[in-house]
Order: sequence, then C-alpha cells, then structure tokens
Amino acid sequence: MNGDELPFERGFEVYAKGTHKSEFDSNLLDSRSDPIWDAIREEAKLEAEKEPILSSFLYAGILAHDCLEQALGFVLANRLQNPTLLATQLLDIFYGVMMHDKDIQSSIRHDIQAFKDRDPACLSYSSAILHLKGYHALQAYRVAHKLWNEGRKLLALALQSRISEVFGIDIHPAARIGEGILLDHGTGVVIGETAVIGNGVSILHGVTLGGTGKETGDRHPKIGEGALLGACVTILGNISIGAGAMVAAGSLVLKDVPSHSVVAGNPAKLIRVMEEQDPSLAMKHDATKEFFRHVADGYKGPQSNGPSVSAGDTEKGHTNRTT
Repeated sequence: MNGDELPFERGFEVYAKGTHKSEFDSNLLDSRSDPIWDAIREEAKLEAEKEPILSSFLYAGILAHDCLEQALGFVLANRLQNPTLLATQLLDIFYGVMMHDKDIQSSIRHDIQAFKDRDPACLSYSSAILHLKGYHALQAYRVAHKLWNEGRKLLALALQSRISEVFGIDIHPAARIGEGILLDHGTGVVIGETAVIGNGVSILHGVTLGGTGKETGDRHPKIGEGALLGACVTILGNISIGAGAMVAAGSLVLKDVPSHSVVAGNPAKLIRVMEEQDPSLAMKHDATKEFFRHVADGYKGPQSNGPSVSAGDTEKGHTNRTT
C-alpha cells in the first residue's frame, strides 16, 4: 500500500466472490466489525473536509446514522418518496426489513463491493450509497422482494413502480437475484417476474430479461453465476445463460447459452469458449472484433445464416441461495 492509498481502498476479502455464507455471518453480522460501513464513514468525513458545501448532505446521508442499513434506508426513502408515499413511511418499511434480514444485510455489502471493484466510475463506497442509481434500485428491489414473499404484494408492486419511475430500472419483486451484483448505469434494465440471476453477475444498461408472449408460469431467463450481460442485451423466454458466460452488447438471445462461452449477434451465435473463469469480474465485454471475424469467415463458404447457439451441453444458471 503506498502512502497516498487509504487503508480501505483495496477492498475486503470477506466480501469477495466465493465467501461462504456461514463465514460472513459469524465474522460480521454477529459482531460489531463492519469494514464496509467503517470505510463509508471515513470517506464521508474526508469528503466533508474537502467539500464543505456538501457537509450537511454527507451528514444527513451517512454520518448521522449508526449502521449501513440505516444510512441506506434513509437515502432510499428520500429518493423514492412522493406526495402519497411519504419518506417517513418508506423509512419504516426499509428499516423494518433491512434491520432484521441477515440475507439482505449480506447482499447489500456484497453488492457495494461489486460496484467498487467492477465499475471504474464508482469512486468510493460512499459514492455508491449516495449516488449510483443501479445500486439504489437493486437494494430497493431486495426490500420489495422480501415484502412480496411475505404476501404484501400490493406494497411490493408500489415499490417496484416507484423504483421504475425514479431510477428507470424495472425489476419485478418476484424475481430472484443473488448477491455481488453489478447494475452498471442501470438505465433501461427490465427483469421479469420469474427471472433468476445467480451470484456475481454483471449487467449493463438496457438489458431485458423478458418473456416471449402472453404465456404464464416460469417464462423468464435464468442467468448463471459470474455471467456478464453487455449493454442493450435482450434475452427472451425460459432459457439458461450458463455460469461464466458473456453475452456481447446488443445481442438477442433466444436459446440456451453454454457456460463459459461468448455469444454475440441478432440472433446470438456462439463465438468462442471463454478463457476467463468469471467475465463479470474482468468486465471485458467487447466481442466486436471476434464477432465480425466470425461473420466474415461465414462468407468464405456456402452462404448460410450460421448455426444459432446450441441448446445442448448447457447448464442451468441457478444459484443455491437468492434473496
């Protein structure tokens, strides 16, 4: 660590992909130690000194609170309030869920670490909690999902509506999403009711995980752990994107995608097998050169649209524990 680097800028191993749930609970949630929250408070103090005009803002959003759950609940309540859904009411809802649900407490920390690690525009942990709407929408969804599972579906849908209106991100509260998730920018993301997203997935703006018509039941995509979905990707139907797969920007996916593979195009076609184990962590999502080389090679032989992604030899992208 150099002299200019703050002690928390290297991240915290306990929040890294692969941490066992039991280890997280015993070391953090059942103790007074919370390195993420300590880092957020330290950053807020430094920023208040550098930018005094924001000192009241930083105090209200971070420094006035005793824990990450309280600060996040305050920020979300003030972002999502409207004349008929008051900030005080929303604050009670967020506190009531986040202060008592250890799965959500784990997820909000793994998520904020994902933003800090994978989004170069995320300058600090405190900037994620204060400013990044992808993070805000994801945590508000987690509360709505809890309410949905408790049978409070109308309230969950009211939250979904406000999240969509304020952040431009539409996540059905019944969808199941793991932890360590990055919603980079987030604008235009749509996640359907029966979608399942595994741990450690990175999703860029404009991604749609949708159905294919008016069918009911299980009708939305299943995204495996560590997958990377590029900007403006559309994935339709009850299909599987395998663990560690990468879907290049602008692709339309209608069939299963094998694990640790790269697909691109409209409709998506298999480009290659991934060398990276977890593309969502590397965030290398430019498949353009390989895709056009693939297209050019197709013109050397008989004219053909080329095979679509094979449904064989695929793995369902379910996560063992989702929140």
